[in-house]
Amino acid sequence: MPSKLNIFDLKQANIRILHYTWFAFFMTFVVWLGLGPIMPFIKEALALTDQQAKVLLILNVAMTIPSRIVVGMLVDKLGPRIMYTGILVLGGLISIAFAWAGSYEQLALLRFFSGFIGAGFVVGIRMIGEWFPARQTGLAQGIYGGWGNFGAAGAALTLPFIAANVGGTNGWRIALTAASVVAIAYGLLYYTRVSNTPKGSTYFKPKKTGAMEVTSAGDLLLYMVMNIPLFLALGILTWKLSPANMGLIGDGATWIIYAALLGIYLVQVWKIWHINGHVLKKPVPELHRYKFKQVAILDFAYLVTFGTELAVVSMLAMFYVNWFDVPKVTAAVLAGIYPFINLVARPGGGWISDKIGRKLTLGIVFAGITASFLVLGLVDKSWPVWMVVAITIVGGIFSKAGSGAVYAMVPLVQRRMTGQIAGMVGAFGNVGAVIFLTVNSLVDYDQFFLFIGMVAAFVFLLILAFLEEPKGQMAEIMPDGTVQMIDVK
Repeated sequence: MPSKLNIFDLKQANIRILHYTWFAFFMTFVVWLGLGPIMPFIKEALALTDQQAKVLLILNVAMTIPSRIVVGMLVDKLGPRIMYTGILVLGGLISIAFAWAGSYEQLALLRFFSGFIGAGFVVGIRMIGEWFPARQTGLAQGIYGGWGNFGAAGAALTLPFIAANVGGTNGWRIALTAASVVAIAYGLLYYTRVSNTPKGSTYFKPKKTGAMEVTSAGDLLLYMVMNIPLFLALGILTWKLSPANMGLIGDGATWIIYAALLGIYLVQVWKIWHINGHVLKKPVPELHRYKFKQVAILDFAYLVTFGTELAVVSMLAMFYVNWFDVPKVTAAVLAGIYPFINLVARPGGGWISDKIGRKLTLGIVFAGITASFLVLGLVDKSWPVWMVVAITIVGGIFSKAGSGAVYAMVPLVQRRMTGQIAGMVGAFGNVGAVIFLTVNSLVDYDQFFLFIGMVAAFVFLLILAFLEEPKGQMAEIMPDGTVQMIDVK
C-alpha cells in the first residue's frame, strides 16, 4: 500500500471505499441535520413557538445517544456494509414520515426517532479503520468525517431553497422528502459496492457483546461511571419535556421515563460486570491491556467538539434571524458556512495528528475552541453580523479540527472494539449537543456561547493532564488463536 494517500487514485480499492463511505455519511447528515436550516420555514408554516422549535432541535439529537452505542456494538458484530445500508434506508423512511406529520406531537415523536440516522457516523469509523494503516488513519478518518459532515452544509445550501421555492407552505416537507429518497437509494447502492475488509484480511470481532471489554479493575469502575452522562442527557431531555418545563408529557410519563433510564443504567452496569468482572480475579496479561482512560478523555473531547458543532449548526440560523434580523434564506446560508468548513478543517485535524501527534494536536485545538467561544460569550446585538460570522467560523475551524483529531486516535486504542469505542465517543458528542441545546433553550445566545467556552477549558486541562500519546503496538487474537501485532505509530 503506498505510503502517501492519493484520494484521487480510484484504482486503489481503499480509496474507492473511502469515497463510497464518506458519501454515505454525507447523506445521513443531510437527512439528520437538515432540520436546523429549515427550522425557520417549519416554524412559520406550522406557527410554532420558539420553545416548540427549540425542543424539536433537542429531540433531533437525543436518540443518537443510545443509537451510537447500539450501532457501535452491532457494527463490530455484523460489519459496516450491512449496517450503513440499514441506517440509510430506515432513517430515510422515518424522515419521510416526519416530513408529512400532521401534529406537533407526531413531529416531536418522529424527530426523536429520526436521531437514529445520526449513528451512521460510527459505522464508517470501523470501515475506514479496516481499510487504512495506522500511518494514514488520521487523514483518512478526517476526510471521512469532514467530507461526511459536509452533509450539514449541503443541507443548509439546498433544502432552504427548495423549501422557499417549491410547494408553498409544504416546501419544507418536499425538501426533506427529496433528501430522504436520495438517502434510501444510496443506501441500497452502498451495499452493492463495498466489502467490510480488504480481500484476505480478518474482520476482528469482540470476544463478547453487550458491553465493552476493559482490562483492569480501575477501568471497570471508570467504565461504569462514564455511562452515567449518557443517561443524564436523556434525563435532561425528559425534564425539558415534562410539566416542569414544556409540558409535552405528563407527570406520570415523566417519572416512568426517569425510572426506565435508571433501570436501563443498572442493567448496563450488570452487563459491564458480567463481561468484565473476571479482571478482579485474574489480571489480564499486559500484552492485551489498554487504558480505558484514553476512551474517557476522548469521550469528553468529542462532547465538546462535535457537541458544539451539532448545537451551533442547529441554532445558528435562528440566532441570526432573532438577534440581527437577517432574512431566513440568508440566515440559512450564513449558518451553512459553519458546517461547510468541515470539508477542510476535520481532515486537517486528522492530518496534523498524523504529523505532530494526537495529544499535541488536541491540546492546540482545545486552546482555540476555548478562546473563540469565550469571545463569542461577549457578543451582543450591536455587533456587526460579519464579525459574529467570522468568529463563529474561527471557533468552527478549531472544533471541527478537534473532531478530526479525536477520531484520528479512536482506531488506535483497540482494533477489535473500534466500533464500540467510536460509538461511545460519538454518543458523548450527542450528549454535548443535548446539554448545549438545553442551555440554549434556557439562556440568551451570548451565555450559551460562554458556557461552551467554559466546558472546553475544563476538557483542555483534562487533555494536558491525563491523555497519553498512542505508541507501540496493540495485540489482537486471530480466529485460529494466534496473536497479531498491529502498529499504532
